[in-house]
Amino acid sequence: MADEAFKSEIQPLLVRYCYDCHGDGSREGDFRMDTFKDLSAHLGDREHWMPVWRNLRSQIMPPFDEDQPSAEDTRKLLSWIETAVFKLDPEKPDPGRVTLRRLNREEYRNAVFDLLGVEYDTAEAFPPDDTGYGFDNIGDVLSISPLLMEKYLTAAEEVVNLALPDDASAQVPRVEFPAGDFRNPTVPPTWIPFSGEAEFTLQVPVKWDGKYQLTLQYAIQGASEATTAEAALELSAGDKSLSKAALGWDQRRSIDLAATADLKKGERTIKVTLKPVRPPAEGEEALHLSLQRLILQGPLDGSQKEFSKGHRMILVDGPAPENPAAAKAYARKIMRSFVSRAFRRPVVASDIERLVAIVEEIDKLPGKTFQDGIKQAIAACLASPRFLFRAEIQPEPNNPDKIVPLDEYALASRLSFFLWSSVPDDELLSLAFNKQLRANLRPQVDRMLADPRSRRLTENFVGQWLQARDVATAAISAPTILGVANNREASEIFDPRLRNDMRAETFALFDFILREGRPAEELISARYSFLNERLAAFYGVKGVKGEELRPVDLTEHPERGGLLTQGTFLIVSSNPTRTSPVKRGMFVLENLLGTPPPPAPPDVPELTEAAKEGANPTMREMMEIHRANPDCRGCHARMDPIGLGLENFDALGRFRETESGKPIDTAGVLVTGEEFADVATLKAILAEKRRPDFYRTLSGKLLTYAIGRGVEYYDSTTIQQLSAHMEKNNGKLTELIHAITTSAPFQMRRGDE
Repeated sequence: MADEAFKSEIQPLLVRYCYDCHGDGSREGDFRMDTFKDLSAHLGDREHWMPVWRNLRSQIMPPFDEDQPSAEDTRKLLSWIETAVFKLDPEKPDPGRVTLRRLNREEYRNAVFDLLGVEYDTAEAFPPDDTGYGFDNIGDVLSISPLLMEKYLTAAEEVVNLALPDDASAQVPRVEFPAGDFRNPTVPPTWIPFSGEAEFTLQVPVKWDGKYQLTLQYAIQGASEATTAEAALELSAGDKSLSKAALGWDQRRSIDLAATADLKKGERTIKVTLKPVRPPAEGEEALHLSLQRLILQGPLDGSQKEFSKGHRMILVDGPAPENPAAAKAYARKIMRSFVSRAFRRPVVASDIERLVAIVEEIDKLPGKTFQDGIKQAIAACLASPRFLFRAEIQPEPNNPDKIVPLDEYALASRLSFFLWSSVPDDELLSLAFNKQLRANLRPQVDRMLADPRSRRLTENFVGQWLQARDVATAAISAPTILGVANNREASEIFDPRLRNDMRAETFALFDFILREGRPAEELISARYSFLNERLAAFYGVKGVKGEELRPVDLTEHPERGGLLTQGTFLIVSSNPTRTSPVKRGMFVLENLLGTPPPPAPPDVPELTEAAKEGANPTMREMMEIHRANPDCRGCHARMDPIGLGLENFDALGRFRETESGKPIDTAGVLVTGEEFADVATLKAILAEKRRPDFYRTLSGKLLTYAIGRGVEYYDSTTIQQLSAHMEKNNGKLTELIHAITTSAPFQMRRGDE
């Protein structure tokens, strides 16, 4: 039946539109469609039909200058592939399955903060996570080694000691003052040059007379290599000097300058003074002091006490009762509350009793207390696979043909890790317990997006999808790109702080479009951005003052606006010393249009070989020479027009109009036939004519991040539904999130092992 339908309805369309290049003896791109011997096997070969389906859907094939199928013919071909070859049923979508996965570093860090109030440096404690499909929360790559398990055991002990300090009841009061509280009329506290004198003041409210410990935490920034520059740092209370330090090049993340002082009740002025001692040698980069926080502890005589944040979160009723039976009941209450949140499941009575037994056993040891027992029990939980791994209970195991819904606890966990990169809160767990989460899903998603923790979605999803995380560490040679002698001269043009500014700009744009209900295509086409004075000056935008990012209208700067003109994209898609049209074009195809070219063939000559054939050629001239190789032409026809359309931006993101003394030609034609003259018209095409491709790609990327596995062919039905929902709802990102949380891959799974 399928064979007959293929011969009568589908093959004539393939003969008309495809066989000129991929049949009748032709095999462009090393791909033929008429060489099969067994028709049934041919129609069951998904690997063969996948590129046909993708290219037809994205209008890449047939080429735009060839005879084009009608909308009805295209629909017929796509529908046939999806139903006859892929065996997809829109009414019964396959949700797939997600591999059991451990928490990644971000999820672990957020979880211990939300559970215990502890800020734990997972980047220092654990190795980097592997990534798959562009994200670090993919189950198939989040393995665990014996060494990592040892690190988790160590981390569990460190976390509980931070959450519950050794003092059994309370500790000396401690107040932290962030860098933003330090005042100086002209210099920001996070970037104080060694080259000039600077004094910062901090107003500290002192509640009681007494002796206090002051700890100034700071870091040295600005130079990638060791320098000879020096400065002197002084910490004072009023006019009395408390402590001094000699500063030089130092790569530590945080450095402490500690002192004690007798302080009287009332508001006291703390001063931080920096004075130059030795300038950097010629060619060396400048150094800067970055204040992080001041920690005030006291009075040190113990006359005043307070509970730590972790103490308040865990020992909610204060110290343990003296009565053993009451203490046991209290331990049971504490562990029941903690375990349900940490394990994201209903508590099991036997588990609670084992943990309570640990508390009792430790409490009985000489020199130990009830609090020590609680710490040991919580440490056991933090090292448990039930905390470290995201497991989903199977309602019907060993039934691979049965599609089963997730239970509501698993759904709560998927929601919280998707939107908060952390464990569910009490409200989600309470709804799951009462089997009311699905019934209240939309208001819960809205509540979670309104919560400050949803900022983690922006940082973790956008940070990886658009590689905004990478801009801070991307290897770039600023002196080479800028044509100056050394790093010092380069830093005067490309301030090292610009990397963080660029990353913040990308996050701010996504966050604004998400929260203001703007169309998602404004990520590409926006005529505004979020800039501070430093970033605006680097971009050539005038009239922006101050350190904080703020919305800026870019109507008079058509060369700016949208992701493709932001420093994050332009830097991470460049080579260390020059632009890369190939990388930029590949980035757009992969992350915005979802039409990446196949891998490059082996032994392709480097672009530098093309440079040898001309005298100081432009990038376009080198690419034309490179493309003359038949092995390169097909793929580069997709990538190069986009990448060359962005050549007005150098490898640091500055706008330019000439290269090698010649005007830059940015005109091009996309592989789908649209012509553009410059970056403004290119953005318009991508955001308008190619909007369906962008919606489909964004839907696939966000779905991948949400469920923790790569998108497969059987997800095409879901992707189509998500992108159609976006079209229906003016491209709102919030609607895409709602659609994902109600989709089959998010709500269900196969009932296999």
